[in-house]
Amino acid sequence: MEFEPVIGLEVHAELQTRSKMFCACPVVDATQAEPNTAVCPVCAGMPGVLPVINQRAVEYALRVALALDCEIATHSLFARKNYFYPDLPKGYQISQYEYPLAQHGRLPIFTSTGERVVSIRRVHLEEDTGKLTHVTATDGTTYSLVDLNRAGVPLLEIVSEPDLFSVEEVRAYAMALRTLLRYLGVNSGDMEKGVIRFEANVSVRPKGSQQLGTRVEIKNLNSFRALERAVAYEIERQSRLLDQGERVEQETLGWDETKGCTYSQRSKEEAHDYRYFPEPDLPPLVIEESWITEVRAALPELPHVRRRRFIEIYELPPADAALLVNERAVADYFETAVRAAPSLSPRTIANWILGELFAWMNESGESIEQLKVTPEALVELLGHLQAGEINQTTAKAVLLEMLQSGARAGAIIASRGLRQVSDADALRALVAQVLAENPTEVQSYLRGKETLVNWFFGQVMRAVGGKANPQVLRAELERQLSELKTRQSN
Repeated sequence: MEFEPVIGLEVHAELQTRSKMFCACPVVDATQAEPNTAVCPVCAGMPGVLPVINQRAVEYALRVALALDCEIATHSLFARKNYFYPDLPKGYQISQYEYPLAQHGRLPIFTSTGERVVSIRRVHLEEDTGKLTHVTATDGTTYSLVDLNRAGVPLLEIVSEPDLFSVEEVRAYAMALRTLLRYLGVNSGDMEKGVIRFEANVSVRPKGSQQLGTRVEIKNLNSFRALERAVAYEIERQSRLLDQGERVEQETLGWDETKGCTYSQRSKEEAHDYRYFPEPDLPPLVIEESWITEVRAALPELPHVRRRRFIEIYELPPADAALLVNERAVADYFETAVRAAPSLSPRTIANWILGELFAWMNESGESIEQLKVTPEALVELLGHLQAGEINQTTAKAVLLEMLQSGARAGAIIASRGLRQVSDADALRALVAQVLAENPTEVQSYLRGKETLVNWFFGQVMRAVGGKANPQVLRAELERQLSELKTRQSN
């Protein structure tokens, strides 16, 4: 029997506030700071302390909910989600349950089959837990250490409907959501630091069926690679079980990156297992309509809107538009360059950014904001290329020097004498000289080995230091070789 997957994602994103969700402790980089240095009685869960809602965290959550086209609840409630784990000092997590901040949103995604919309079930605020480090001592004994620096950091949970039907769609949705969070300035998107974590609800069903199968939840996936591999493994595992007439058990799974497989953690909890009840120490969260209007008006152009505009206005291929839009700073760089040089083709500018600049950034580790080449400097270089003053090869060499030194293209071209030779008389003499110096190769060409034209081209280029105008050179070379053919036939 053929099966199809049905997948929903729960995404937990840390909000880039300066202080925690319910106290004044600073938000620190949990991968760098000394353990338990950003902790107070509130986030340590001491008896008798009172939480206070972080207004900036609510604002950031509103940005995301509005960007996802959600319905905003003017009144929402915080609740206690009760469970015991050593990194949860209070023995419960303050979250939202029955009355979340926002519901019924949408996020467009783009895959190889085109654009489609994924429905968002809810967006709600909660606090993060601490972090456990599991240690094995030299004598073989094991123990765990807890760091509460992360406990109480504002978290935004974004829950999709089961609207994803392939691993490709899962990745597209996860990447689109990360891009959106970064555009809005609410999350760094630094996956290595765990600021975004995915939980995938996966089930399979007979192809064509409308009934959902038994789902499992894969917890704490903190990279796109882990997300893809875990979902693909679970689809295959469940399909195999059903094909053999066995049952899929509803459970919570972990992902073993080394072994490349899921493993059972516990039977899947239902909402009643957490004994949700309203947080007695927090009043209802009331959002005024005027604040919603203000936050909505301050939203930037959203990534999917910008991508469509790049395709329609600049006539870019969809794949190129997606790459440019993926980072807001890259998209800004591209548009600044286009505005600075209206005579240049936007596609040409995009090709140089996606080709040469991306290659440099991958090698150097620099971000686009750190480059020594501004958008204006890039299009100045491309202007020299368009005017025929330098050729493509020289332009790439000049750009490399610009990236290393920060010098402008005109200065490098002048100081190193790189302006290309376009003079027809000079190139005519050079071509004649190369043909005269290589009679054996000329005879081979005349006998039918026409690929030698590229060899002659290379010899002339070498003689002129790579600075010949390739179009003028090739035309002159073909003219002289054609004359030699004519003489031979006569």
